[in-house]
Amino acid sequence: MYDKIKAMLVDEFDIKESDITMESDLSQDLGINSVELMDLAMRCEEEFDIQFPDDDIHKFATVGDIVKFIESCR
Repeated sequence: MYDKIKAMLVDEFDIKESDITMESDLSQDLGINSVELMDLAMRCEEEFDIQFPDDDIHKFATVGDIVKFIESCR
């Protein structure tokens, strides 16, 4: 799952793969803003057939948070 999320971040946001870890902060380390976070969530919803909680999407702070959430939905 982590590798798929990492590939999305590289493809969608032009982030260097070497900059992405499970602990990477989406905003501070990777420069993802709130609109981009919503785009990432929508892409994940389509890719993994899941639903992110709309009111809680801003609570995902790290790459690991997203990976763990998606894994918990499967």
